[in-house]
Amino acid sequence: MTSAVEQEIKDLIHANGRITFAQFMQSCLYSPRGGFYSSRSNRISAHFGTSSTSHPVFGVLIARQLEQMWKIMGQPSTFQLIEVGAGDGLLARSIVDAAQSTDAEFADAIYYVAADYVPGPVQLSEGAPGLWEPALSSSPSTPPDTGIVIQRVKTEGLRAFRDVVGCILSNELVDNFPVHRFAIHAGGVREIFVALEDGHFVEVLGEPSTPFIEERLSSLGVSLPEGYRGEVNLAMAGWVTEVARVLQRGFVLTIDYGQLADELYSPENAGGTLVCHRQHAVSSDPYQQVGRQDITCHVDFTSMMRLGERHGLDTVGYTTQSRFLENLGFSSQVDALSAQGHSAARTEFNRIAMMTLVDPEEYGDLKVLAQAKGFGPAVDLQGFTD
Repeated sequence: MTSAVEQEIKDLIHANGRITFAQFMQSCLYSPRGGFYSSRSNRISAHFGTSSTSHPVFGVLIARQLEQMWKIMGQPSTFQLIEVGAGDGLLARSIVDAAQSTDAEFADAIYYVAADYVPGPVQLSEGAPGLWEPALSSSPSTPPDTGIVIQRVKTEGLRAFRDVVGCILSNELVDNFPVHRFAIHAGGVREIFVALEDGHFVEVLGEPSTPFIEERLSSLGVSLPEGYRGEVNLAMAGWVTEVARVLQRGFVLTIDYGQLADELYSPENAGGTLVCHRQHAVSSDPYQQVGRQDITCHVDFTSMMRLGERHGLDTVGYTTQSRFLENLGFSSQVDALSAQGHSAARTEFNRIAMMTLVDPEEYGDLKVLAQAKGFGPAVDLQGFTD
């Protein structure tokens, strides 16, 4: 049975011809007509796990880093913490609980906004309509003088925010931004488009829909052989621009799957990094279960750093999640389990859950990027100091 979002995409192709993979992915994930992240029937935890769902210690250690950021900023009376792509709010709750139990002054300063985020619509061409109507945005209210507030908002882009003093946090967000896919064919860059053949989605090569694909690859200086296939996340540029605009002073903390450019565009990734998730099963086929599976691609952290620096965001830290958490005291948290008085079975259960956070086969190989505005690049953050 054809889903509503699948039919939406087919109608779009019938009306306009082939579409970019970015347009296909945008609709699959975010269309209000049944996109994966728009459907109420999709509980994300039923499809894949994240660091925040593995164990609350993830939020405890992030709270420790956030507290240090607050101190570096001079302990402002209001520390605005904007978590973009907050999902079910588990990370928000664990961060808030940790702050309340460790530093009352820091806890009183926190104003937490948990934002459900939708990337802006992908356009067919200059001036053409997007795949779906923009979602309504709600603006966060004025921060209170004291006390922790967790406010939930749904926003397209970051237009609901301005003059943020604090930190903009995201955990596994940017890898869901719609990407353009490309292939090296006949010695040049060709874009992979999505078309229809006998009612089924097929891939076709053509001249790139935008010069920015080749410009991004050229700027990275990567040499790609014939037949190489990969992805370019152009939506990241708009994201970084928005973040730099709304952040008045403070930090950006990005946790995501990804690599530096020379690793991302290497022979090990010659087929690209696209991965789909449905009910904890992994697939590389985005054309099945349309709207009912997650689609992700690794983040190019080199480009994210460069884009940030272009807009006034200094890179102040980059490492793996395992190293980041270790620097913040992960091992001491594990050691403390035996003193909590739980049964041996429960203690071991907690230990196993915690270890997934630093296991490179689970979440340990995620990357953590810290950027700062208003301090310069010489900022010593605990999570990035061995």
